[in-house]
Amino acid sequence: MSEATDTDQAVGRSAMSKAFWHILPLILIAYLFAYIDRVNVSFAAASMNEDLKFSATIYGLGGGMFFLGYALFEIPSNLMLVRFGARKWIARIMVTWGLLSAAMMFVETPLQFYMLRFLLGVAEAGFYPGVIFYFASWFPPCHRSRAVSRFFIASPLASVAMGGMSGWLLALDGTGGLRGWQWLFLVQGLPTVLFGLVVLRYLPNAPATVEWLTPAEKAWIHTALAREQARIGAPVGHDVLDAFRNPRVLLLGAIGFTLIAVITTVILNAPLILQDATTLDAKSIGYLVALGGLLGAAAILVLGNHADRHGDRWGNAFWCGILLTGAVLVMGLSPSPLLVCIAYLAFATVCFTIPMLTSSGWAEALHVRELAVGAAAINTISQIGAFVAPYGWGAAKDATGSFQLALITFSFVALLMSALILLLRHQLRGRAMRVDAAPA
Repeated sequence: MSEATDTDQAVGRSAMSKAFWHILPLILIAYLFAYIDRVNVSFAAASMNEDLKFSATIYGLGGGMFFLGYALFEIPSNLMLVRFGARKWIARIMVTWGLLSAAMMFVETPLQFYMLRFLLGVAEAGFYPGVIFYFASWFPPCHRSRAVSRFFIASPLASVAMGGMSGWLLALDGTGGLRGWQWLFLVQGLPTVLFGLVVLRYLPNAPATVEWLTPAEKAWIHTALAREQARIGAPVGHDVLDAFRNPRVLLLGAIGFTLIAVITTVILNAPLILQDATTLDAKSIGYLVALGGLLGAAAILVLGNHADRHGDRWGNAFWCGILLTGAVLVMGLSPSPLLVCIAYLAFATVCFTIPMLTSSGWAEALHVRELAVGAAAINTISQIGAFVAPYGWGAAKDATGSFQLALITFSFVALLMSALILLLRHQLRGRAMRVDAAPA
């Protein structure tokens, strides 16, 4: 028995090692480009808003329009991914969003700003939940947090890349008759199109379709994933209406709504917050954002490994949520520029770790037959928060003249998110205990 177990474990390690090396570098780079194209507007904001006479409300609404488009087309996009396969659909997403991101350089009016941000969201819709669904067909639970963490570090690494390069691109102001913010959108958008073609060529669709796994390794993945589905139980239902009636989908959606509302809005305004609270110039703020990205990448890797070893990703997410709450509150209340910078770095350390932990846990809460539509439904609810919140943030800034009220309000939203994570953790642990105690 021991020899058979050792052999099975060796097959599993070999299968996962191959899957990690063939899949994760491609997905990591794809998500890196996605995140840069999503939030590079935050670095363009100061000069773009000044050039185009955009108020904080206009910028906030435009920033949020991305997430409205993303939310409305989330489920249709995920259904297309299931139909056409991850390789073709993720490549399609990348090519279209790269072209639209570069087209942001032509914005001249608020309406054009709103329309391009909305279309960018439509183009990218389905990428993230599609990757989570795709990973659920490759990585069993004991490897899933590490897999998600290995591509999710693209989010903080995007902050490093933008922080390091955005100041240089903005300094090209006037070169070739273009403003610095126009160069930023152009240079950061077009490489996404090229990498979409790389994804189309090399990303594998499913374990059964590849030649680099042995029959034993394919069988190990199939058995491990089937064991997970048996533990979850029969699906409640797996069409669109069933997803939005599923209590677990709604609770996960509420967590995502509050989480994405906070982190997206603060990230979209981070350079402006730091500029308002400190005397740092654009390049120094870029370097501070880059440092936050490095801390965030380290936290994702450490907590991704920890969650797989100890099996409590929801507990880890709760404590990260408490730290996030405190960081946002300090940013809103502290009169000290140094404390604001420290609080921002604390925020940057955990803000990407929480969605990594929670989304890698979707497959623990939902049967695989629920997951394609369920993941898209969760992300749809989440992105609605990212649409509403930036507009409310901008309105508060225009009304009060500072970010203080918005930051304090968002700290309470983060606290609510933490409480919802704790509730879901209690529910999942209770269900697992009942399943384990049931007679075979």
